Amino acid sequence: MAHFMKRHLISFCTTLAPPPSLVPATVTIFYTLSQVTTETMTVIIPSLPHAHLSAPPLPMSILRRLPFHSLTPCHYRPRRRFATLAAVRQDTTVWTPTPISSIETAAESLFHISIDVSSSPDLAASHTLPGQYLQLRLPDVEKPSFLAIASPPSLAASSGAFEFLVKSVAGSTAELLCGLKKGDVVELSQAMGNGFNIDKIDPPEDYPTVLIFATGSGISPIRSLIESGFGADKRSDVRLYYGARNLRRMAYQDRFKEWESSGVKVVPVLSQPDDSWTGESGYVQAAFSRAKQIHSPKGTGAVLCGQRQMTEEVTSILVADGVSSEKILKNF
Repeated sequence: MAHFMKRHLISFCTTLAPPPSLVPATVTIFYTLSQVTTETMTVIIPSLPHAHLSAPPLPMSILRRLPFHSLTPCHYRPRRRFATLAAVRQDTTVWTPTPISSIETAAESLFHISIDVSSSPDLAASHTLPGQYLQLRLPDVEKPSFLAIASPPSLAASSGAFEFLVKSVAGSTAELLCGLKKGDVVELSQAMGNGFNIDKIDPPEDYPTVLIFATGSGISPIRSLIESGFGADKRSDVRLYYGARNLRRMAYQDRFKEWESSGVKVVPVLSQPDDSWTGESGYVQAAFSRAKQIHSPKGTGAVLCGQRQMTEEVTSILVADGVSSEKILKNF
């Protein structure tokens, strides 16, 4: 019997003809055990003025055949809390329509996207720290995409633009975004998040060593940090370990010289290089383990963004070498 049950109910159906004042009433109780099994029981109830009609206790022969949770009366149902919460917790995000200024290929499967926010001063002003992110929504697409802002906050203030490095993933909102063209309109939320709290590794003279780690599109908020300026030229040892599968997958190569001139030594790390590659190979954490050269753990800070395995392993290496976990910055 249980094989056929999707829901187990107990329903009380009564049939009662209006009896004379002193004539007993016949009550037929139907016990619906499943979609295919119904049993009945007929009882005689005296017709008394003060009597209240109610179903008698179920016989043990029927009780034994019912699963425990079916013994709850059919008129009782727990309140649908989730429906109530969904009604209360409505989306309060403020969405601003903004046009796309440009979409260009940044690397294999990576796209450089610039969005014009010059007509939305409040939106532009919401970007105050490198490492912040926002939500982007496309017309007729229910699920928004979270994107780290690649440009420094100063660009929004001076040029009215947000720039992003977006990885096109099949079947995602990001893929649809990368397929748009100049002039297409998207919706942006305000910038959110605490970004990279550089105050924790300031002043530069107290933290002369800053180690930066990024993989794949995780270089996006790191670009914002480097181009915002964090006193790299006033520190003695600032290194960026930037990992990608190969040079075709490595974005921002045209910016490396500019970053180097600002005081950041760029160390590209390729996990699947071709035969002509002479630089660091393998994973970022392995390349760093080979080099290390942490002269003063107490005077060392770090900034991480990218794959979870990389951030966890690098954090473990740094902490084991004496770097304070409070000085290891992430933007999430």
